[in-house]
Formats: sequence, structure tokens, C-alpha cells
Amino acid sequence: MNVLTFFKNVSKEMKKVTWPKGRDLTRYTITVVATVAFVSVFFALVDLGLTQILNLFFE
Repeated sequence: MNVLTFFKNVSKEMKKVTWPKGRDLTRYTITVVATVAFVSVFFALVDLGLTQILNLFFE
């Protein structure tokens, strides 16, 4: 298969894709940002807690 055939097939497949509407895209974006923020805060708190525990033993 050559490069031209590959890009023709990619073009055909992209026409079959169902893209989300604006409202759905906004909801998905908010969900992703909120999840990332929650996970970041969670791991920051876990890190802080582990640091405090280790400082009790090694200081």
C-alpha cells in the first residue's frame, strides 16, 4: 500500500466519524478538567501525608 492510498483511506474513514456537538464537547471538557483537578489534589494530599509520616521517623 502506498502513501496516497493510505491517505485516501484515512479520508474515507474520517467521514464516518461522529463528532460530538458543542454542548457535549463542553460537558466532556468540564468532566475531564474536574477529574484531573480532583486526582491532582488527591495525590498532593497523599504525598503530603506520606511526607509527614516519613519525617516523623527520620528526623
